[in-house]
Amino acid sequence: MQQLPKRLLSIDVLRAITMLLMIFVNDASGVKNIPEWIDHAPGKADAMGFADTIFPAFLFIVGLSLPFAIKNRLNKGDSFSSILVYILTRSAALLIMGFYHVNLESYSDTSLLPKPLWAILITLAFFLIWLDYPETMAKAKRYALSGLGIAILIAMAIIYKGNDDGEITGMRPEWWGILGIIGWAYLICAIVYLLAKGKLNILFLVLVLFVAINIARHTGIIHKRLFLIGDASSLCLTMGGIVISELYARLVSLGKTQRMWLIFGLTGVLLIVLGLVIRPYTQGISKIRSTPAWIFICSGITILVFELMIYLVDVKGKKNWFKWIWPAGTSTLTCYLMPYFQVFLLMLFHINYPDIFNSGIIGLARSMATAFILIALVGLMEKKRIRLKV
Repeated sequence: MQQLPKRLLSIDVLRAITMLLMIFVNDASGVKNIPEWIDHAPGKADAMGFADTIFPAFLFIVGLSLPFAIKNRLNKGDSFSSILVYILTRSAALLIMGFYHVNLESYSDTSLLPKPLWAILITLAFFLIWLDYPETMAKAKRYALSGLGIAILIAMAIIYKGNDDGEITGMRPEWWGILGIIGWAYLICAIVYLLAKGKLNILFLVLVLFVAINIARHTGIIHKRLFLIGDASSLCLTMGGIVISELYARLVSLGKTQRMWLIFGLTGVLLIVLGLVIRPYTQGISKIRSTPAWIFICSGITILVFELMIYLVDVKGKKNWFKWIWPAGTSTLTCYLMPYFQVFLLMLFHINYPDIFNSGIIGLARSMATAFILIALVGLMEKKRIRLKV
């Protein structure tokens, strides 16, 4: 495997920006009278809004980070089996959280608990189970708190009632949610990376295979979603990030980092152009349908922004420009879950924003302020070591 530095600060900054924007666009989805280009494009439309670029960027960043995490463990002397267990447990955590979030969407009013309280309790359980407990804490206390979180999740599953067009159902994986999609993509791509031992040529071939599957799915060559892989859209994005990380490592090892600017820049632009070219032949551009054009364009945009962050943060040392959102890059999962407390606490106590804060520019400003406030709160929590470790 090509060696990488322990951490690229530019990836943390890119992750922080992406999480800030993810909180913003999710909050802004409830704001009226905003420019159409900001929101998600309709599912059947051949179009892409700004909001449609955020989640693919996050999947790409998962891929960018993955080689660093695995190589750091290998450098510490971790065995293949211990790293595999790490991958499996991390993926399982994301899948479990995604599973509960998906079932939150169809929560029935006939359930024992009101929906906001159920949502708050499962989020609290996530913290209890996966909190980054200090090593100085007594094991009995850690196990008790984790056990309490598990008990809460079990209890919430037992009392759960879903509403599927009037039919009352139990919990079931209709889809896996944002965290679940990340979990599956991470699981498959991490295992591929581990088996390939980080060899760039193998990783690139796997990326080409995933892209081919996605194109085949959207041109009618493959009619059914493949087991675990689906249409391979999330795998294309995550593996794309892995390939870019390994390409960076190859350039560093050869002492040819100056070539990176041209290679990354051309790759980003060519992917955007390729997306526009392939658009008419593969069901257009659509996040909801995860079309190849959407994958190529979003990958290209993310690579170009990543290149900019490398220049600003790793080369010019402008890390302090992003200090206000830094916790979103280091405690990202914690940031992702915080809106669940915010939204459902407001809902539980029937607190509504005045109408002026739910429309237009003022509404968008409120959404951005919400994102900054939640990230600042996570920063305070981080200082108290209240953060999830997955």
